[in-house]
Amino acid sequence: MLLPELRKRVYDANVALPQHGLVKFTWGNVSAIDREVGYIVIKPSGVPYEKLSPENMVVTDLDGRVVEGELNPSSDLPTHVELYKAFPKIGGVVHTHSTEAVGWAQAGRDIPFYGTTHADYFYGPIPAARSLTEDEINRAYELETGSVIIETFRERDIDPMAVPGVTVRNHGPFTWGKSPEEAVYHSVVLEEVAKMARFTEQINPRVEPAPKYLMDKHYLRKHGPNAYYGQKGASH
Repeated sequence: MLLPELRKRVYDANVALPQHGLVKFTWGNVSAIDREVGYIVIKPSGVPYEKLSPENMVVTDLDGRVVEGELNPSSDLPTHVELYKAFPKIGGVVHTHSTEAVGWAQAGRDIPFYGTTHADYFYGPIPAARSLTEDEINRAYELETGSVIIETFRERDIDPMAVPGVTVRNHGPFTWGKSPEEAVYHSVVLEEVAKMARFTEQINPRVEPAPKYLMDKHYLRKHGPNAYYGQKGASH
């Protein structure tokens, strides 16, 4: 069996999604990439989380062709492939339909920076990518979903490692990280930040974004060159 350790990690990351309340039914998927061999491991399409196992994760190449596995890979595989090709430092990708993040996606709004929880993991607003055109949907829906995410980050000059997530208008959130575990972590944070931002605007509809110097302090103390938050060698 190819990549048994990575299969186990991708399995664990997928079953973590319902544990964190990020998915219902089969509404989400996690993948990871082994860049040395050029293979992706991803959840099989439409399989309930309780029926997943390391063995039924699907291995594909960077063209989305199945290398090993009896089941079809997630239908979102082409989106994951595009992100891995465009963002060479990422090692894991998550897609969910978590409620709060989908709310912002359907509204077509960036999730603003209102406080320190946001700044600990996202160095700026979490962008809302545009809706796909009818032609894009009909031509290659999942691939073009990846393309509009990449377009958003390039046109707005956003570092995908500093803002490790996005919502796609009328669809939902995608997050990533250096590993599948980190990508899931960022998905949890994005959902919580989306909820906090909604509450903030309900309490004060005229609220303004928090100051950049506060964002600088909180993000850089965890991720900057002189970071001092936490313990040496620990993540998050």
